[in-house]
Amino acid sequence: MKEPFVTKEKLEEIARDIPTPFHLYDEKGIRENARAVQEAFAWNPGFREYFAVKATPNPTLIRILGEYGCGCDCSSMTELMLAEAMGFTGDKVMFSSNDTPPEEYRKAEDMNAIINLDDFTNIEEVEKELGGFPKKMCCRFNPGGLFALSNGIMDNPGDSKYGMTTDQLFEAFRILKAKGVEEFGIHAFLASNTVTNEYYPKLAEVLFRLAVNLQNVTGARITFINLSGGVGIPYQPWETPNDIRVIGEGVRKVYEEILTAAGMGDVAIYTEMGRFMMGPYGALVTRAIHKKHIYKEYIGVDACAVNLMRPAMYGAYHHITVMGKEDAPCDQKYDVVGSLCENNDKFAIDRMMPEIEIGDLLFIHDTGAHGSAMGYNYNGKLWSAEVLLREDGGWDMIRRPQTAKDYFQTIDFTPEYKKMFPDNC
Repeated sequence: MKEPFVTKEKLEEIARDIPTPFHLYDEKGIRENARAVQEAFAWNPGFREYFAVKATPNPTLIRILGEYGCGCDCSSMTELMLAEAMGFTGDKVMFSSNDTPPEEYRKAEDMNAIINLDDFTNIEEVEKELGGFPKKMCCRFNPGGLFALSNGIMDNPGDSKYGMTTDQLFEAFRILKAKGVEEFGIHAFLASNTVTNEYYPKLAEVLFRLAVNLQNVTGARITFINLSGGVGIPYQPWETPNDIRVIGEGVRKVYEEILTAAGMGDVAIYTEMGRFMMGPYGALVTRAIHKKHIYKEYIGVDACAVNLMRPAMYGAYHHITVMGKEDAPCDQKYDVVGSLCENNDKFAIDRMMPEIEIGDLLFIHDTGAHGSAMGYNYNGKLWSAEVLLREDGGWDMIRRPQTAKDYFQTIDFTPEYKKMFPDNC
């Protein structure tokens, strides 16, 4: 059974100052996990985790990861700007985007970031925008077909919009080398949210063999291989979590068997584990505000899909703890819902839970990645606050809640606007 990283008493204390719903993050858990990742790959001197900014774009949290050597994986102009504002530049930034506006390549170049090309046609676009190429470049690979593991987990890279084919990748390396690129990297993402220690070693085997072949055939010097993301978390309480140390050891064995044996034992390993780095260490805290008895039993909460899109968008499971009732029998069947004018605005469907009363605090687990970041304003709903639970038991608001004034700020309908929100509002 999943356990909250905070007590009911502490949540009630926070809620006296910050109204629900809000996202809460666990500093202790984030730090312990970041240390474990660094230790798991310490065998590789060049290792770096590039945290996927899109997962949790909060400077306070990203700075914590930076203390453990992490960089930033950025996919847009604003993410690049955010990384730069926090002091991440140069090799500490990986720019991995697709369908990319040319000016974003210019921004990445200005920051001396590593540019990861998604498509073969990007070569011409980058050269036109930058007037040449950086000395270090990366290319994203898509092998096509299916990607399967022994436990049955499978994904379909052939249906993915990302990356180059094998032939395109070889040709891209030849062209870039001829145009002055001196250091090369390979990047690939072949499966999402895998809850198995087998994924990274299997992906590493594919990319390591490809790297040896690419270097032998094109003469391009490969200095890093980016395993990207895909290492998942156990959203469902009966799943066994990944062991990052077992994963790191699995990658090391394949590294020695393939890269070291081929005389490429100086290649750096990079990762981009946004979900693994932050997911379990965040929660959406919400309060029961309504009960409805029709054909089913409904619990209405003050959060909705704008606070956590994953259940509505993917049908994703997020475990829910009713705070203070952790040991009570789960003998009631509920749909836990929000107030959007959409029937998929549900955090749980037919979920067996303890009896819930109006005012109960609900702790929705594993929202630390792709939770607040995917927020939106449908139905005029406003973004919630983000709060960091400090290691010493204190807490800080690290993003204030959005206000109605924020919501209307980008609309120019003066003088009506000024009547609603005078300058001193």
